[in-house]
Amino acid sequence: MLEPGDEVGGRWLREWGAVEVARRLRDGGPQLVGVTDRRWAGLLARARDAGARRDLDTARRAGVRFVCPGDVEWPRQLDDLGDGRPLGLWVRGRPSLRMWALRSVAVVGARACTEYGAQVAATLASGLAERGWVVVSGGAFGVDGAAHRGALGAGGATVAVLACGVDRPYPRGHTELFARIAEQGLVIGELPPGEHPTASRFVVRNRVIAALTRGTVVVEAAHRSGSLSTARAALRLGRHTMGVPGPVTSGLSAGVHELLRADAVLVTGAAEVVELVGEMGDLAPVGQGPVLPRDLLEPAARQVLAALPGSGTAGVALIARGAQTTEDDAVARLYELRSLGYVERHGDGWKLTRQAVISVRAPRSRR
Repeated sequence: MLEPGDEVGGRWLREWGAVEVARRLRDGGPQLVGVTDRRWAGLLARARDAGARRDLDTARRAGVRFVCPGDVEWPRQLDDLGDGRPLGLWVRGRPSLRMWALRSVAVVGARACTEYGAQVAATLASGLAERGWVVVSGGAFGVDGAAHRGALGAGGATVAVLACGVDRPYPRGHTELFARIAEQGLVIGELPPGEHPTASRFVVRNRVIAALTRGTVVVEAAHRSGSLSTARAALRLGRHTMGVPGPVTSGLSAGVHELLRADAVLVTGAAEVVELVGEMGDLAPVGQGPVLPRDLLEPAARQVLAALPGSGTAGVALIARGAQTTEDDAVARLYELRSLGYVERHGDGWKLTRQAVISVRAPRSRR
């Protein structure tokens, strides 16, 4: 009878209870406060066409169950939506929605994503699934589909949150994908069987994705992308909000970069996501470049090596000053470096070998 996200209707349910609200709408009882006469007339007309028993029978035949607030399977974090929380969720699939939602992350983004966006979404979702996290998305083309496939491909768990009836998944091109998700994960939605999606329902649906999960990652999004509404809902709800950067020349990354300049956290992989949404101690490894031979030298030897000029020779006194050590120590280190092939002696001076010049100087020239 009520559209998803209707906060006025949610307030009626909280104040009057579902039975009384349904009775007034079905029987044309006294008008409830907060709506115009025209809106009330529209709700009465909609209530006349509603068929709760018919919907439940249709759902049962399709292997779909209805979960409402107060049920054992109800994810309590959805209550954070206040009067805008779902009246209930239609669930297709065997696992417990409440248990899965406790350890879940949303991965969302552009429908018309680039190859980069699809690859990042699939890799990110696969990494999350391998770490035991449930990947939640909206089932759309582009980033959503790539995220679902990444989780499924890793043998992991994924949940598709739809803006239509779960018995008629949209888009039609993802029919086989939704069937796989229902077998290996969950397909859920607020709307009863047979309901079709609309532009407004997609936007309202996004609040469920944000509230259900521990955090939301946006992979690719233009300035007007619908996935940004999921990120904004996550921010309002106090959930972790993350973004994967893309090329600054790509309009499909402009919305993500705007998020990152505001309140979102930059992430580049599953480990960094888990570091934010996981338990204390789930730290991502520190990024490091390749280990070079000179990195294995003692600190004092590295100082002496760094004090040698890039070309030509230098005397011991000059090298000692550059390394901030004594001449005796500098000589000892120079002979050590010579045995390792880093330096060679020319009369009273010392110089880098050709291989040492490449090893020591080349990385600096690339900065």
